[in-house]
Amino acid sequence: MDIKINSTNGNGKAPTNGTVGHPPTVPCHPISPAPLTSASEATLGRHVARRLVQAGVNDVFSVPGDFNLTLLDHLLAEPGLNLIGCCNELNAGYAADGYARARGVGACVVTFTVGGLSVLNAIAGAYSENLPVICIVGGPNSNDYGTNRILHHTIGLPDFSQELRCFQTITCYQAVVNNLEDAHEQIDTAISTALKESKPVYISISCNLPAIPHPTFSREPVPFSLNPKVSNQRGLEAAVEATLTILSKAVKPVMVGGPKIRVAKAKSAFVELAGTSGYPVAVMPSAKGLVPENLPHFIGTYWGAVSTAFCAEIVESADAYIFAGPIFNDYSSVGYSLLLKKEKAIIVEPDRVIVANGPAFGCVYMKDFLQALAKRIKKNTTAYENYRRIFVPHGQPLESAPKEPLRVNILFKHIQNLLSGNTAVIAETGDSWFNCQKLKLPEGCGYEFQMQYGSIGWSVGATLGYAQAATDKRVIACIGDGSFQVTAQDVSTMIRCGQNTIIFLINNGGYTIEVEIHDGPYNVIKNWNYTGLVDAIHNDEGNCWTAKVTCEEELKDAIETATGPKHDCLCFIEVIVHKDDTSKELLEWGSRVSAANSRLPNPQ
Repeated sequence: MDIKINSTNGNGKAPTNGTVGHPPTVPCHPISPAPLTSASEATLGRHVARRLVQAGVNDVFSVPGDFNLTLLDHLLAEPGLNLIGCCNELNAGYAADGYARARGVGACVVTFTVGGLSVLNAIAGAYSENLPVICIVGGPNSNDYGTNRILHHTIGLPDFSQELRCFQTITCYQAVVNNLEDAHEQIDTAISTALKESKPVYISISCNLPAIPHPTFSREPVPFSLNPKVSNQRGLEAAVEATLTILSKAVKPVMVGGPKIRVAKAKSAFVELAGTSGYPVAVMPSAKGLVPENLPHFIGTYWGAVSTAFCAEIVESADAYIFAGPIFNDYSSVGYSLLLKKEKAIIVEPDRVIVANGPAFGCVYMKDFLQALAKRIKKNTTAYENYRRIFVPHGQPLESAPKEPLRVNILFKHIQNLLSGNTAVIAETGDSWFNCQKLKLPEGCGYEFQMQYGSIGWSVGATLGYAQAATDKRVIACIGDGSFQVTAQDVSTMIRCGQNTIIFLINNGGYTIEVEIHDGPYNVIKNWNYTGLVDAIHNDEGNCWTAKVTCEEELKDAIETATGPKHDCLCFIEVIVHKDDTSKELLEWGSRVSAANSRLPNPQ
């Protein structure tokens, strides 16, 4: 008995029929009829493959399982797709996350429940960062739906919806494809919704369907053509007027870029406003890399008490500030300690503008608003001139004595010298957040880290995915030993893919970021022979080179080798540092986050 199961909408509620609750079908420009496809290629599996390529995906990260094997065969057969097998589903999801950061969309394919539940954490992280990741799961045979059968890879109940229910809260659209009649519509709607909403989607495809021809797949897929989002013109004009009223009275206004600039696709509009306004420009920590740091009035990272030098003083003393796409959480606000006032703030969200304590203007898109404001704003360089008066250039770390144990600030001095427009930095959760935040990014240098979700171990998979997408850049990954132990296996996949990433494994004996929030014996981990592990993974197959360094002289030699004779292979450099060698920013941030975490319950 074959029972049709409808997909659900982004709220997790099942619509009453096949169309209620679905986002509208993506409109397409009229095109001439596509050529007919041979019956052997007019299959669901080939349609999925071609749709992924059209959406911008050329590499799919996967872990095989019996429910997805036939689908993987069809993905392999697509000339525009490269199937990359990962060591586990979590890393496959992290890789799709990193790929989406560089390419604009990513995809992973896993098997039913045991794979789907393993990839959940990565998909949740992609949701928090507004990344369109297409998560495809090979599902049960279509004939098993609606029966009382118990299948393997389940929790032992004749109900196959556990996985779907888990994905409903961390994806913007879910499609369960267990019949061919509406498979075309469900797949197209899911992929187009991911692109429109810039969020992950979930597609489950019954294992017996990918190879079966169907008339709906008999022509080449009509290319996607997403309509651009357009602001309400009257709302846009009113938002600009209200903003100018505030800014015209301000003596020393500033601009701060936030992480939602990415999802709003408003980078160029933000840069345009920065140029015409003359305001000093800062970024929130999670927006580093989204705003060029070579802007004439760039002043650094605004992160409250742990901001880069002299940045917080200028932002928090301003009498008006434009925040474009901010996320204010306990981490970005340093335990809710930012010295900002709502009545001074213009908050520009991707689709609305809030001026001071009100009013708010909906259906106004960030890109349109910033461009319209740039045309009318008056230049005001007062705050930037104040910054120049108080600014003192950064000092250099103390020189190392010969063979002195390596310090973290010396390590990052040398990483700074590695950066160019042909590199990208991946910063793992931990002290690398703070040390990488102080790096000065040359024009074109990429930068990624996961601050909202903050999943320890994210960087290994993300490095794999980002490097696979951004083939024009050499990735420099800064990963702590504790984080590396969570997801180390997929260094293997980096080697298989022939990547030339440089990984700096910072070995300080534990979870240092947790130590500075709340210490305990649980923050100490078993020390590994990390270079020995990577050598074992390498196993003389592929290009990989490792080094272990304990002092500056050894670090210099390792970097010279990694950028010289070993420039075309994966370079893994284990850096041994003292367990208490942390950035001053982490010490300050950790104490404030600890205070926020340990607040007593409010009186009842």
